[in-house]
Amino acid sequence: MDEPSPKSRRRQATRAGLAVELWETPEAHEIYLLVGWRQWADAGSVSSGLPKYLIQHTHARPIGTIRPEGFYLFQLPGTHDLLRPVVRFNRGVPESLETPRNELYYSGDDQRGLAILLGDEPHLDIERYAASVLHLARALKVRRIISLGGVYGELPYQLERPVHAIISHARQRAEMRRLSVNLSDYHGGASIGSYLCRRAGEQNLEFTGFYAFVPSYDFSTVAGVAGVVRIENDFMAWLSVMRRINHMLGLQIDLSDLEQRSRQLLQAMDEKVAEIDQAAPHLGVREYLKRLADAFEERPFNPDDDFWEEKLRRLFDKMDDEPE
Repeated sequence: MDEPSPKSRRRQATRAGLAVELWETPEAHEIYLLVGWRQWADAGSVSSGLPKYLIQHTHARPIGTIRPEGFYLFQLPGTHDLLRPVVRFNRGVPESLETPRNELYYSGDDQRGLAILLGDEPHLDIERYAASVLHLARALKVRRIISLGGVYGELPYQLERPVHAIISHARQRAEMRRLSVNLSDYHGGASIGSYLCRRAGEQNLEFTGFYAFVPSYDFSTVAGVAGVVRIENDFMAWLSVMRRINHMLGLQIDLSDLEQRSRQLLQAMDEKVAEIDQAAPHLGVREYLKRLADAFEERPFNPDDDFWEEKLRRLFDKMDDEPE
């Protein structure tokens, strides 16, 4: 499909009263929308890095955008360059200008498709932003919206990451139990995913938000140790989330690369722990991590459990149907 001109796309978005531009509407038997942001709840880059990885990994193509107007601040007094767009000059001429963006990609076939929206968490006009995301979901006729987030916590780095979930409808609780996730009882400031979850439920759209917990350790009080140790790109958290998404949506995204990256991350963390232990043996970092592991309740996700549960259920159903 030929891409319409920017002018015609802009007129279409204006008529709709939203900031949406969609220049391709894929058709498949099932389409799902995965949403991530460069945002507050982005520990381990679960919300920003994982969608970017999936876009590249699945060779997804751009099909739309949410235009940035009205959603972002240019500056606040005292914040210096915290909010400002990033400009790059070459001998006096601006070569690039990085502004907030929300880009929609798609990959799939006639049976199943995955749309991926990777954006910047809005500063302003959250209602119009949320309405724009939900408009995209309806336009694509998606069966479910899945959002991603990450939260730092004090937990053992060598074990599977815990995943918490938020859902738009109570009917999804049984499914979440089968995915070995904890349903959130959080009470506090809303993330963009939490906000969308509420608005999606009000419109009877199915929404699932996955929040993976990512290891972080504060050694800032120990001389010779570089402050807070945290994982910036937690491939183990990405893998924990994707194994659940693959199973939940019936996707067949190859996760072998993430498995390899997870092994490399584990090795890098082992080396970092050895380095800290050598720099500050009095800290007892190995004993500290062992205590964390001993107290940690791991909830590994094994999709084969569902397979055998279904096989047994069918077997017993068949036995019940046989005449005595």
